[in-house]
Amino acid sequence: MLSDSNIKSWFLKEEERELVTDLRTGPLVLEAQEKTFNPFEWVKEHKSSLESCLLKYGGILLRNFNIHSVTEFNRIVQNLSPDLLDYVYRSTPRTKLGGKIYTATEYPADRVIPLHNENAYSKSWPQKIFFFSVIVASEGGETPIADSRDVYKQIDPEIRSKFEKYGVMYTRNYSKGIDLSWQEVFQTEEKEEVNQYCKAHDIEFEWKKGAPELTTRQTCQAILVHPISGEPVWFNQAHLFHVSSLDEESHLSLIKELGEDNIPRNASYGNKEPFEAHVLDHIRDVYEKEKIKFKWHKGDIMILDNILMAHGRETYKGERKVAVAMA
Repeated sequence: MLSDSNIKSWFLKEEERELVTDLRTGPLVLEAQEKTFNPFEWVKEHKSSLESCLLKYGGILLRNFNIHSVTEFNRIVQNLSPDLLDYVYRSTPRTKLGGKIYTATEYPADRVIPLHNENAYSKSWPQKIFFFSVIVASEGGETPIADSRDVYKQIDPEIRSKFEKYGVMYTRNYSKGIDLSWQEVFQTEEKEEVNQYCKAHDIEFEWKKGAPELTTRQTCQAILVHPISGEPVWFNQAHLFHVSSLDEESHLSLIKELGEDNIPRNASYGNKEPFEAHVLDHIRDVYEKEKIKFKWHKGDIMILDNILMAHGRETYKGERKVAVAMA
């Protein structure tokens, strides 16, 4: 266990009450105690211990680590995970900040981003995800998390069994001017490159004339077993991709413009059977009960094992900026 005298460690549940939603155990918090503390050397020295802690707790929050810029954040990340990933086959809008550092999802401030594991809607996902709090919102803007091991345990066994049997089918329709374009999602202007990506990743695809231009379908896992710990986790985005995640006005507007079968994204069981409403309600309720929420401090870095820990975003007021890297 980490025992460096320059570091204070504790769990969010032991922190001041206003910083957390409830008394659930959160990620391990490591706070530097000295202004002269060198975060880059410390991370290098304790890399092995940090990996062990991440596997145990699912998340680590580095606080007061003298990190003030995206460049310094990138340096910290490179020390821990030099093989960073590009954000291809995108689900949300982001801006590249340099290298392989991106902004967090750029959705309007009045919209909640539900808890989810990054890229769980595909068969390829990052093992780790790093967050850096550049600008803290004047109100709200938290990045809540939830332990996917606990989410799995709280899902009704009958629902778990059906999801595990069939998996989740994600359907995406790409229409000009609505949601993300296929060019942004696949990071190319060439249809043949899209074709090759889809073939390589077991994604069904169909080019069309009119709207949508392109339809893709992919059946993916609903549950994973962590490759190191062997623990089962809930790992899908059924509740987020399903059309019921939209507000009623947006849903009806899309149906009116495109038709029910052509809305930008939807999800079903892998056998194409529609999800029951009560099932999705149950999943969302479990995520809400397992949510751990804390206030960002400027310069905070949060490291998550992307299989063990889901994340989201709360609504906010004022300016907010969080940088993200995936490894």
